[in-house]
Amino acid sequence: MSIEIHPSSVVSPKADLADGVVIGPFCVVEEDARIGRGTRLRSHVVVGPHTEIGEDNVLYPHCAVGMDPQDLKYQGGATRLVVGNRNTIRENCTLHRGTEHGGGITRIGDDNLMQVGAHMGHDCQVGSQCILAHQSSLAGHVSVGDGAIIGAYSAVHQFCRVGNHAFTGAYTVLTMDVLPFMKTVGTREVKSYGVNTLGLQRKGFPQETIEALSHAHRVLFRRQLRLEEALQKLDEEGAGKVPEVAYLLQFIREAERGIHRG
Repeated sequence: MSIEIHPSSVVSPKADLADGVVIGPFCVVEEDARIGRGTRLRSHVVVGPHTEIGEDNVLYPHCAVGMDPQDLKYQGGATRLVVGNRNTIRENCTLHRGTEHGGGITRIGDDNLMQVGAHMGHDCQVGSQCILAHQSSLAGHVSVGDGAIIGAYSAVHQFCRVGNHAFTGAYTVLTMDVLPFMKTVGTREVKSYGVNTLGLQRKGFPQETIEALSHAHRVLFRRQLRLEEALQKLDEEGAGKVPEVAYLLQFIREAERGIHRG
């Protein structure tokens, strides 16, 4: 295999390109950027410094990845962006590096789809097999679990968490943590509307697991119990024997910004 670089592109001699990398027309790759085997930059893509992109990713026109964070406290340090493997990053997406005070690394896992215009701010940690839909936006320090879907034009406030396999509807403004496995939707009043049953079925979750999550949601939000009472009741029932329910309960207990409730 060989490296293909279009003659109109500018690639720093201090960048590290693996075999099979394809750099299309009018791209810029800055120093201390590393691009893994089989990754393709379609055209007009900018890869900033101190950026690591894994294998078999595809970056579409006018992406800007690894640029300086949009944080007034940033002092120009060599913070990083680390992108995993097999991600699809569509037109006009922006992924910013971390900040010195926020851990120094923005990270995205494997097999993610970032649709047109999606934004991932500084110090975000995004898992694998996620979808950030059209024009969705993650502020700084946001954590997104595996398999989560952020709907089109949705925005996630800084320091919020989005749980594993959460589903967020379009145009939702998320200012608190988003429950795993649940559907969370709202333009003015954001609520959790129960388990994302169809989505979990498509992903192969057993029916018993889906029913256990549905029962937990009813106890948490439909029985007129205070949250601590509901958590205690589920503990007493042994609901945590189902790993997904145990994760849900732990996620709620660890919430520092509160959760979007039903």
